[in-house]
Amino acid sequence: MSFSYLKFGLGTIVVIAAVGYGSVRAGYLAQYVDNAQNVVVEHEPYAITPDAQKVHDQLRIADLHNDVLLWGRNLSSQSSIGHSDLPRFKQGNVGVQIFSSVTKSPRGQNYEQNSTEAFDNITLLGWAQSWPSSALNSLSERALLQAQRLYDLERDHPESVKVVHNRGELEATLTARASGSDIIAGVLGTEGGHALDGDIKNVDRLYDGGLRMMGLQHFFDNKLGGSLHGQSKAGLTDFGKEVVRLMEEKEMIVDLAHSSPAVIKDVLAMSSRPVVVSHTGVRGICNTPRNLTDTQVREISAKGGLIGIGFWDAAACDISPKGVANSIDYAVSIAGIDHVALGSDFDGAVTTAFDTSEYAVLAQELMKKGFTQEQIAAVMGENIIRFLLENLPQGKTAEETVASSN
Repeated sequence: MSFSYLKFGLGTIVVIAAVGYGSVRAGYLAQYVDNAQNVVVEHEPYAITPDAQKVHDQLRIADLHNDVLLWGRNLSSQSSIGHSDLPRFKQGNVGVQIFSSVTKSPRGQNYEQNSTEAFDNITLLGWAQSWPSSALNSLSERALLQAQRLYDLERDHPESVKVVHNRGELEATLTARASGSDIIAGVLGTEGGHALDGDIKNVDRLYDGGLRMMGLQHFFDNKLGGSLHGQSKAGLTDFGKEVVRLMEEKEMIVDLAHSSPAVIKDVLAMSSRPVVVSHTGVRGICNTPRNLTDTQVREISAKGGLIGIGFWDAAACDISPKGVANSIDYAVSIAGIDHVALGSDFDGAVTTAFDTSEYAVLAQELMKKGFTQEQIAAVMGENIIRFLLENLPQGKTAEETVASSN
């Protein structure tokens, strides 16, 4: 989630009070907010050449960051709201998607500095969606509630989505896709370690709830350490180091998006496993406070990490498909082709120039920049797939899964 701020505030509170707390009216309000925050710029259909379409159709597209589970939208049918749903994932040829839960977001959210005491927009959104009191009062419960939405989607549409928890399940899902299925492998994560509610035991609780990736910070400092947009700019706390060690033991993936430079430095110094920055940009092409320096890109990639390039204004500066391709190209020039990936931040309260159904236009722009088909495949999916197959917890292989079902 990376927009300058969620436009709730006093005006929206008044609207909520006016419409009442009935589930139908609250649902309309939640839909209104969703539609206002997750925008695709109006454009004529992109003209895709036959060659670009052929390349796109052979890709296994994967994305490191999508916040669609926050909004409570019906993902089984195509919507005019936001950036993604099952039909649009299928149209875009998405094979692997990491779904993040958003549990807290400060009012007045900005990229420079936010207070930990600021009013929380997500509480307001949860109220509008009629969340149970347990989720309104606990950040861990909010993460698990959003995770449950993906499990519910899997239950209702098992032919279209599979929640994967380990390498074996991912291999099995990829095998199904290779045999003609449109099924999407969904990996669960959360945006910010405040979802632990300050309790180390909640690492196990979130893991048991299916989460396999966790960002350490979001838009404010927390008990794990300083945010890129916080007040302290501090590094990892002792609690943060304890969390990172436990995550590594459990083979959970550490996400450094929104972490302060000091936290990034501390994690790289102590980690034995590669990390990701799930959604970001690079300052060499887009010099905003949200983005990574060339030095950070080199240090993360040197330890086998992934840099997920975002599609919104503060990440890419130019949100056109060409602009996003420029950011990818620059990141590759610094990190190398094996360490750059997609980190869309779709449905993260951002405005983009294309949605999940239109990934072919990005493949086309990369072709124009001289990327080979193999290089396009790497940054648009294969790097993430390789990373997950190497770093998710070990499970049954695809062959073992098939054998156990017979």
